Amino acid sequence: MAFMKLGSKPEAFRREGQTWVCTTGLPSDVTIEVGEISFLLHKFPLLSRSGLLKKLIAESTNEDGSSCVLQLHDIPGGAKTFELVTKFCYGVKLEITALNVVSLRCAAEYLQMTENYGEDNLIGYTESFLNEVFSNWPDSIKALETCEEVQSFAEDLHIVSRCIDSLALKACSDPDLFNWPVAGHRNCAKNQEDHELWNGISCDSKPQHVGDNWWYYDVSLLSLPLYKRLILAIESKGMKSESVVASLIYYLKRFLPLMNRQSSFKDTNYATILTTSEADQRALLEEIVELIPNKRGVTSSKHLLRLLRTAMILHASPSCKENLEKRVGSQLDQASLVDLLIPNMGYSVETLYDIDCIQRILDHFMSIYQPASLSTSPCLTEVGTLIAGADTLTPMTMVANLVDGYLDEVASDANLNLSKFQALAAAIPDYARPFDDGIYHAIDVYLKAHAWLTDSEREQLCRLMNCQKLSLEASTHAAQNERLPLRVIVQVLFFEQLRLRTSISSWFFVSENLENSQNLSGNLGLPKSCQMNSEERTENVRERLLELEKESSCIRKELQKLTKTKKGWSIFPKRFGFRKRSECSTSPKESNNCDINTSSNMNENPNHESSS
Repeated sequence: MAFMKLGSKPEAFRREGQTWVCTTGLPSDVTIEVGEISFLLHKFPLLSRSGLLKKLIAESTNEDGSSCVLQLHDIPGGAKTFELVTKFCYGVKLEITALNVVSLRCAAEYLQMTENYGEDNLIGYTESFLNEVFSNWPDSIKALETCEEVQSFAEDLHIVSRCIDSLALKACSDPDLFNWPVAGHRNCAKNQEDHELWNGISCDSKPQHVGDNWWYYDVSLLSLPLYKRLILAIESKGMKSESVVASLIYYLKRFLPLMNRQSSFKDTNYATILTTSEADQRALLEEIVELIPNKRGVTSSKHLLRLLRTAMILHASPSCKENLEKRVGSQLDQASLVDLLIPNMGYSVETLYDIDCIQRILDHFMSIYQPASLSTSPCLTEVGTLIAGADTLTPMTMVANLVDGYLDEVASDANLNLSKFQALAAAIPDYARPFDDGIYHAIDVYLKAHAWLTDSEREQLCRLMNCQKLSLEASTHAAQNERLPLRVIVQVLFFEQLRLRTSISSWFFVSENLENSQNLSGNLGLPKSCQMNSEERTENVRERLLELEKESSCIRKELQKLTKTKKGWSIFPKRFGFRKRSECSTSPKESNNCDINTSSNMNENPNHESSS
């Protein structure tokens, strides 16, 4: 720490209770009261250095030359600073440091200690020392902290603005480049001990690089008003937005215990300060949120959601929570499921998690990423995918998976009503889900936790998924799921059979091409090895066809089981266009016609109820 010593005379003052007495042996002829402290001094050393004291002494001196009493209760820094000023006037050794230079500079200005009242006066000394302080990072931080004690005087003398400008410039520069010591670097002493010495000389030419976050701790020591001004100055100097946000989060974690409590990791770098009240924490949070740059991706979704959760706990203003919700919504595709599980903080707690908050976040995301054409034409799946493009479809698909996972987590809540579940699931367009396994699993969990739902409500819930987009594993599970309505099970089985028929047809087509290529290779006189490869491929095709036939046989058996166990099963074949096996012709042509009729009837409205 930089310091300056003035004078070399021995200590000439002693304190007796609330009184400072000069020990020079001469009787005191002036008493100066600063707060509760009285200084018994002499007129000449004071009036020879201070214009204000010279004026006050002249006005208060009696004709008989008796001792006068002056009151300087408004002097910057109070009695502690005036003690240093007195020592300077008497020529006593004075140590100026970064912790007292600001108050001394303000007191010198207040007392009018200019060069008109003696050369090398206190204003000149403190001003030259301030320039040294501003060239040093840790001393600038300490000086800026002390400005709060003499805020109005420091502002008038532009000490605060000069200090902030110097700190902002240094924060945007490389500390290694200028070899600045970093006051808040916790491992500094340890690193110095680890340096290897050779004949008592350190082998390192300069201190090790401390990273881009070397200034976070130091600036977090400042009060909120000074910190805000410094952050704005740092941002204006060209600091990266990511670094600004990281500093803001660091500052919040020091003063808001809730920010650390929500963290999934233990970070010893954050020394949380116990704040006085919830109101102070709420005000701090609201002001810091306003400072966060409003740019997508600059602040991680994890931190934004943690801020939102903290704002709900502290009952922050609606504008603050709305601001955070919109920020999260603009980058919802970057969020993780665990961060979306925000507990319900409402006064009338209905559900375990805040479903309405996630709905608002999702609506904001959809307003940004969903093309206008798709919002009015949800049936255009293939066209919508082309319109959305890769840049839009990828975030939309990620959010679809995220919402399906969220629904899966909250579906087990017995207090979650059907309308909220449907609204959240239906907000995702159909093209955003390549497969509907996720929404199917969430529906299954909801049906299990809400066993009292009526048949119509179950069918209404199942319309959220597309049976054609279920994987083989999900289709197999759905075909045996007794919680699903019978209509949905029939649709699942139908589309699975249709999928198998399509696969079989494609394999037959491949088999024909392989046989033709084999005959062609024989006519062209190709090597036998090529012919052998063709034969092996043909054999593989035949094996695959056998496997598909077995799978189709399994589905038929499942249909037979459903016929025996489900009530009213005999009604559905007629409604869906199925006919008994005996009614169809055994000839291949007539059999194909029967299959076509069945497919056409089912494709008319596979996802909705058939008219009775």
